[in-house]
Amino acid sequence: MSAAVAGGAAPPPSPEVAAYLDMLAAERGAGANTLAAYRRDLDDYLAYLKRAGIPLEEADTHSLRAFVADLETRGLMASSAARRLSCVRGFHKFLYAEGYAEADPSVAVSGPRRGRTLPKVLSIAEVDGLLATAHAAASADEQPSPARRARRMVCLLELLYATGLRVSELVALPRTAGATRERYLFIKGKGGRERLVPLTEASRAAMTAHLAAVPEESPWLFPADSDSGHLTRQAFARDLKAVALAAGLRPDRVSPHVLRHAFASHLLQNGADLRIVQELLGHADISTTQIYTHVLDERLKAMVRDLHPLMDG
Repeated sequence: MSAAVAGGAAPPPSPEVAAYLDMLAAERGAGANTLAAYRRDLDDYLAYLKRAGIPLEEADTHSLRAFVADLETRGLMASSAARRLSCVRGFHKFLYAEGYAEADPSVAVSGPRRGRTLPKVLSIAEVDGLLATAHAAASADEQPSPARRARRMVCLLELLYATGLRVSELVALPRTAGATRERYLFIKGKGGRERLVPLTEASRAAMTAHLAAVPEESPWLFPADSDSGHLTRQAFARDLKAVALAAGLRPDRVSPHVLRHAFASHLLQNGADLRIVQELLGHADISTTQIYTHVLDERLKAMVRDLHPLMDG
């Protein structure tokens, strides 16, 4: 497990980090992307301790507070610094519980203050414009290679907006997903949790058109020349920004994750239940989905404004 996380070129993690990552994978079902993120955060923490001349076993509350201060001087956003500290806290709790350390120095350390940030969301009209631009490109290209790429983008966008998949789930869809006769996809998400996501007619049609250009021997719906064998998240995000620009949208406002937010927000705007959206997004905890409560607040205000008998005039 730890070797896979480290990758071919990176040095192996320390024994303590390797043990922690193995625990996350075995007991909490953490996926490869999550493990890689934890590995980066812990490598950064251990590198700080090394620069400060502090052995891991001698790290104390003062060391952790100094690490948080160092993150702030490096210009990390409060949310990123808080996430990194959360990772380090979990690491120290693990070391203490497993007998690697005599104490947990993270107990008394508070993280940086962070405000409640709302997700970037595109309007329904903006998403319609994005999809229309992608469809126009797929219809206009007569050269085989650009036409295939354009149809692939249409497929990616239609699927993402129809299902709200995580980008890592989307780009790693198997080829069999494109050939399904069902009106839903069976998704295995974070922590091995499984869910069904319904498909729209537009997304099914886009998969059919795209699948015609996918080699039969490919196990992936979106094959690519990459280490994984399928399209990478980074390549999709890059191509998506080009479509956004063509659609007259600022590229920095558009990303795969923003479209996942649009999926959830537009469902809620149109009356979907928060618990249903939680299930479709694959959130284990309703608190994660509650970042969208601002949408519900606006909907409730509109209902009172439109339906309350004393709101006339």
